[in-house]
Amino acid sequence: MDRLPPTVRLIGIGWYVAFCIVGGVVGGLFLDRATDIAPLFTLLGLLLGLVAAFYGGYRMLVEAIEGFGQRRGKDQ
Repeated sequence: MDRLPPTVRLIGIGWYVAFCIVGGVVGGLFLDRATDIAPLFTLLGLLLGLVAAFYGGYRMLVEAIEGFGQRRGKDQ
């Protein structure tokens, strides 16, 4: 088995999106507390997390869809 099943790949994409967003917010909160600038770094972290999640999730989803199409072609 050279590729993961589609279900596992989709779960991985969900975890990636969640990790990017939560990581951005937590990093922003840490920087806000270190610099006493209330919502600035939290909002920037959220924005960067959303951008990373969208871009990476999109690329991973395209690969998963292509892999599913190739696998489906082998089954027929």
